[in-house]
Amino acid sequence: MSARTTRAILIERHGPPDALVEREVPLRDPGPAEVVLEVRAAGVNFADLLMRAGLYSTVPPRPYSPGFEVSGVVARVGSEVEQWREGDPVAAIMRYGGYAHDIVLPAADLFAYPTSLTPVEAAAIPVVFLTAWVCLFETGNARSGDTVLILGAGGGVGTAAVQLAVGRGMRVLGTAGAARKREFVTAELGAEACFDSRGDWEAEVRGLIGSRGIDIALDPVGGQATAACRRLLAPLGRLVFYGMSEAMPGSKMARLRAVRAWLRTPRFHPLSLVEPNIGVVGVHLLHLGPKEQILRSAIKKIFDGVVDGELRPVVDRTFPLDSDGAARAHAYLHARQNLGKVVLER
Repeated sequence: MSARTTRAILIERHGPPDALVEREVPLRDPGPAEVVLEVRAAGVNFADLLMRAGLYSTVPPRPYSPGFEVSGVVARVGSEVEQWREGDPVAAIMRYGGYAHDIVLPAADLFAYPTSLTPVEAAAIPVVFLTAWVCLFETGNARSGDTVLILGAGGGVGTAAVQLAVGRGMRVLGTAGAARKREFVTAELGAEACFDSRGDWEAEVRGLIGSRGIDIALDPVGGQATAACRRLLAPLGRLVFYGMSEAMPGSKMARLRAVRAWLRTPRFHPLSLVEPNIGVVGVHLLHLGPKEQILRSAIKKIFDGVVDGELRPVVDRTFPLDSDGAARAHAYLHARQNLGKVVLER
């Protein structure tokens, strides 16, 4: 049994950002098909905030570390691992555990990233670009010429989705709360328009597209935003739902707000989808099960796009990979200040 330890940022209790704590925890030896990864950077996602607040369903018993994506260097390899060597720079996705200095992962969950990327940039890509990819191309069946509405277009998944959709020749509309985000989405990422998410964006979208409707709507918000997306769908339109940020609008514990968001999000009876010829689908990136192989082919295409200059990680800022840095990163996301990704850097 290994006597090694590592530093990890843990959720020991549910609460506000400062509930995150840093502890020395055991670091077990890798199994035959596993590696020990020395973490250099860890991406921060909104789902991490939901975990900390106790609003995320698929988590291990506390205490545990949040974090879905990391980049780092292979530190040790198991006896059966052949594709990786000590010192290899890699990125990885996992269901939890990324907020740590060292983690043990299956070797199959690692992938090499382009040498032109920094560790921070490499950690900023997997979850948001893969989520956007699955929403657009695997479930949304997006094609050139489609009109796509991307809610939260200034966030991590939003900035990735805008780039992917623009690159495939789609007409891209978005929503974002801050003027600087809306300007970035149009001027820098190439969307046709980006509307104020705090205003009557449904009417503005309809005023721009007329009776044509939206082919694909990407919705990470929930509540009344989901109902608006449903009303905007064209015949054969697809609503892709992958989050409910409306459930957590502030940095404090707000279970009543979460319940309100849940109740305000429409339910869809199958018969209600037939006459308008629309579809509603949900996406959870880390619950693809036997379909996970699509992620490996998708990430290769995404990294190829980065190398070719067609795609780029949008990193807003970094915070230290410690409890204080993680708490500040969570507060930053709670305040909806981020344009693109926030990353913890060691």
